[in-house]
Amino acid sequence: MDRSGNLATEELKMTREQYILATQQNSLARTENPQFYPVGIYGWRKRCLYFFVLLLLVTMIVNLAMTIWILKVMNFTVDGMGNLRVTKKGIRLEGISEFLLPLYVKEINSRKDSPLVLQSDRNVTVNARNHMGQLTGQLTVGTEGAVFGHSVETPHIRAEPSQDLKLESPTRSLVMEAPRGVQINAAAGDLKATCRKELHLQSTEGEIFLNADTIRLGNLPVGSSSSSSPSSSAPRQTIYEICICPSGKLYLSPAGAGSTCQSSSNICLWS
Repeated sequence: MDRSGNLATEELKMTREQYILATQQNSLARTENPQFYPVGIYGWRKRCLYFFVLLLLVTMIVNLAMTIWILKVMNFTVDGMGNLRVTKKGIRLEGISEFLLPLYVKEINSRKDSPLVLQSDRNVTVNARNHMGQLTGQLTVGTEGAVFGHSVETPHIRAEPSQDLKLESPTRSLVMEAPRGVQINAAAGDLKATCRKELHLQSTEGEIFLNADTIRLGNLPVGSSSSSSPSSSAPRQTIYEICICPSGKLYLSPAGAGSTCQSSSNICLWS
């Protein structure tokens, strides 16, 4: 029994020594011939990745610099940009501004004690339309002055200092009317009214009063009596009488001791 037990113990020791020896040999073999597996990006792929990262960084820096420059040049603030300010009452524009497209606004006001100037290389046109989009009024300012497409209602019309004021209607009639009268005053110049056809001065409830040192009516026709005949020996007529036809036409009649309008009224037949 003791001998067999010793043999089993020796066999167990030999098996253990063989296992340890085999394990050490495998460890030495693995140490002598190691195998490495690289993990990551290497070579030209790594260089391309660094290049794209650097390009993206440069692009971001350039975009940031351009954004800051635009904000600085355009003067962007929390209230608006440049001369444009957004307020509770609307948009406030200060200084000189240029509009390249149509501008639609409800009301345009200038600052207090400052004029409102609209400037264009050609004409400045202001249109007024109704809810259907139809043109109801038009104002055009060009080289010849202001042109109104329809009627104009204003309490006062004047020209610039040392400039003439001219109201003209090239193709239509020019009508001035007011419920309490129309006053035309030229304090430092002449007043001239001309027309191609008729000039009507009408007062429905009052009178037409001409107050001047000298009143001249030029180019009035001269009426002549049918019984009178021209004679070379007759003195030249220099004094005339102003007569009026039933139609309102004025004409001249040679002055005499009495009125000669009846004898010279043949001119009224053509009026």
